[in-house]
Amino acid sequence: MNLFEEQKNEFISRHLGPNEAETKEILNTIGVSTIDELIDRTVPATIRMKDSLELPVIMNESEYLNHIHETGLKNEIFKNYIGQGYYDTITPSVILRNIFENPGWYTQYTPYQAEISQGRLESLLNFQTMVSDLTGLPITNASLLDEATAAAEAMAMFFTMLNKDHEHISRPKFFVDKEIFPQTTDVLITRAVPLGIEIVLGDYRSSTIDSSYFGAIVQYPNNKGAITDYRDFIQKVHAVDAYIVMATDLLALTLITPPGELGADCAVGSAQRFGVPLGYGGPHAAFFSAKDEFKRNIPGRIIGVSIDSQNNRALRMALQTREQHIKREKATSNICTAQALLANMAAMYAVYHGPDGLRKIAARIALLTQTVAEAIESRGFNLSADQFFDTITVNVDNIDEFKEKAEKQKINLRYIDNTHIGISLDETTRIEDLYDLINCFENDSNPVAFDIRDDAELHHIPHTLTRRSDFLLHPVFNSHHSETKMMRYIKMLENKDLSLNTSMISLGSCTMKLNAASEMMALSWDHWSKIHPFAPATQTEGYRLLIDNLSEYLCKITALDACSLQPNSGAQGEYSGLLTIRNFHMSNNEEHRNVMLIPISAHGTNPASAVMAGMKVVVVKALDNGYIDLNDLKTKASQFASELAGIMITYPSTYGIYEETVKEITEIIHHFGGQVYMDGANMNAQVGLTAPGLIGADVCHLNLHKTFAIPHGGGGPGMGPICVKKHLAEHLPGHITNKNKQSKTGTGAVSAAPFGSASILLISYGYIRMLGNQGLKAASEYAILNANYMRTKLEKDFEILYTNHNGECAHEFIADLRPFKKSAAIEAEDVAKRLMDYGFHAPTMSFPVPGTIMIEPTESEDKSEMDRFCNALLNIRKEIEMIEKGSLDSKNNPLKNAPHTQQMVCNSHWDYPYSREQAAFPLPYIKENKFWPSVARVNNTYGDRNLICTCEPVSSYMEQES
Repeated sequence: MNLFEEQKNEFISRHLGPNEAETKEILNTIGVSTIDELIDRTVPATIRMKDSLELPVIMNESEYLNHIHETGLKNEIFKNYIGQGYYDTITPSVILRNIFENPGWYTQYTPYQAEISQGRLESLLNFQTMVSDLTGLPITNASLLDEATAAAEAMAMFFTMLNKDHEHISRPKFFVDKEIFPQTTDVLITRAVPLGIEIVLGDYRSSTIDSSYFGAIVQYPNNKGAITDYRDFIQKVHAVDAYIVMATDLLALTLITPPGELGADCAVGSAQRFGVPLGYGGPHAAFFSAKDEFKRNIPGRIIGVSIDSQNNRALRMALQTREQHIKREKATSNICTAQALLANMAAMYAVYHGPDGLRKIAARIALLTQTVAEAIESRGFNLSADQFFDTITVNVDNIDEFKEKAEKQKINLRYIDNTHIGISLDETTRIEDLYDLINCFENDSNPVAFDIRDDAELHHIPHTLTRRSDFLLHPVFNSHHSETKMMRYIKMLENKDLSLNTSMISLGSCTMKLNAASEMMALSWDHWSKIHPFAPATQTEGYRLLIDNLSEYLCKITALDACSLQPNSGAQGEYSGLLTIRNFHMSNNEEHRNVMLIPISAHGTNPASAVMAGMKVVVVKALDNGYIDLNDLKTKASQFASELAGIMITYPSTYGIYEETVKEITEIIHHFGGQVYMDGANMNAQVGLTAPGLIGADVCHLNLHKTFAIPHGGGGPGMGPICVKKHLAEHLPGHITNKNKQSKTGTGAVSAAPFGSASILLISYGYIRMLGNQGLKAASEYAILNANYMRTKLEKDFEILYTNHNGECAHEFIADLRPFKKSAAIEAEDVAKRLMDYGFHAPTMSFPVPGTIMIEPTESEDKSEMDRFCNALLNIRKEIEMIEKGSLDSKNNPLKNAPHTQQMVCNSHWDYPYSREQAAFPLPYIKENKFWPSVARVNNTYGDRNLICTCEPVSSYMEQES
């Protein structure tokens, strides 16, 4: 390779961990001569890809940044007044730089290991407090995917609570007011149909609600901006023991009566306008709050307050509701990935501005909206409503002349239909902007004039619905208003969390690889971040180019034919893929095909998604070696032949092996008329080596936040696009904004925005363009290389549960810790907590096998980092051996007391039967860069028995100090 070729390929060596010399050492340790030899011993020849991926010429980082900048310029930035749940906002620079663009925040994993996650847990608790205070409801989760999804989750929760037996539904109806956002209605219908829910669209004022209804939803303020008093309707719904959810706006709630005070059971919406860029639809954090009676049914994660082993305050994910999908086929939700990073941004926005700052932002918007409304009315136009916050709807004879004039001034209005124009103002609207805006409704010969006074009364907000209750009284929202304080507060929280910029995070099935800076750079550029998801197609050519190209690349990589980029999480990708299968069978008049076979080793979201898609789950057994039991599969495929919808498989399997029988599995399913759904969780071991389409899959979802480098963000964002074979293409998700592309079988939207969290598609696009076909294949090869290196290093001291007939694993492997429970009373949790003292996040615990750890190093880790991790585990094994031999106490030892905090180690009182050095510095490398867990082991039981999921009152801190 000459100098210029090396420059072209420079990103490959920057993405892969081991260099050439380290690669040789690793191969030697494994006992093979070349990477090709290892791959031949690992990946079955029958499924290997014969040709290279047909992808564009590779780019280096500089070339890519120029390319993505030029592509972005194809997006036109207009002044947006479209609204409809999406609003331009001002992201405070201190938040943009220190959270959104900071790997200390965006490379964190979901806070399963609470002791090394206290920073983001506190920020998410702030988010929950903010939502609870503003909505007036006591229980809230730590974010959902988008407003429409949150509304659908509320509907599903209500449905399940009042219809315990889904086989015999007694209350099937859900009322949807006609002034809900259209995209929300679209998602509600999609989610309702498979569950047997009957959506009733209508006007809440004239609706008849009886005992056949389980719930209702209204928008507040509504789709056309009107602030409506729903108290009578809420009472009507409650009179038949049904529930009501209000879709609402957090900024509006600083000025108007919160849903909880109106009697609502639940409130949902988007926190996007709290400092999170538009990004052509996302990612944004949705919110979900409810009355206390729903606390064990809320979807997603709840952050709660508990104590640690030293009786200090500590936070962690609370209740079984931290993930409904752990209930598998009994789950009411499949939510896994949320929008933690964006929830943290929104929470910090509230912390930075405080309650007074938020009120002032809302008041400015309301005042500007009032000024525009009165100016337009004075020119002879009528409005659809007289009571509003930030949105008005103007009645016109025909929209065409207004549209033409607006576009000439680079203004986007919302054209609801031929005679109604919506105008939504936001935080970025300035007084000067009103001249052009009002001019859209003015004869050009007349100069635009209007009056605006700071002290003007907001008389378009009704007195009966004016907010009188306080909110955000906790000190955290009233302390950090200078940039210096805010910067230090964010840094303090960041320092409590272990992220990829600290050390490797070897979570099996999670693929915590490098999220390269060049992949991330463009996300905050205006031509990508300031585009409204419902902007005209003529203004979004850059995004369209990105979306079309990425779809094509993903089809090439998966050997499938069509792609939908709409699902904005992996679990939502699963759901979308299963809906696609369901609708395919329906189009063939085979509605009865509703049985989905799922291996016992499958991730919990698989059965949860299948149930949501209206399918019955039948579990397939596994053999002792981890392979799917072919005899059991054949028996069940035959038994349910006429009802078989398909099978959900993961490849390589969740046990970390390439099953040589995989083609036989897919052939069996196809023989009995089923479709093969492949979970793309382990695609990082497929790309460039094999492909779902080659194996026999009909549909596959891809976790772009795993294989294709989107960071995990502490629990989101993620993206879960699906690729399908040609015969399923017409059944992919549609969207209300693109009716001509809706499925012929009626599949609507699965996300609020047409392309889900579109802005983060930039990351995966950059990953593919900078690695090219050679680099993508190398990434898979090195993922397998690194996993087998660590397996080899550990296998003498830990039993490795599953390997193939050559003794190799795929990109991850399972180490069995169960023997230590008997020999030393040591649990997997003890090992996980002890790893924190060594500066590492634990691997995946107890999945797919209880009492084990699943290790996945990814291709991005170098040999020295893998050695440090292996040495940590091997040293922990020695500590276990000391317990086994009696030289360490079986109950009072470094594992049972782990993790050890700085406070514990520096305390003048030390009564443990081992040294402080053994507790905190068990290996020499730790002294060079010690990461201190900020709390000791968290007491989960205490927190669940004393559920607190908002910031506690100041008095509780005072009591703690005393």
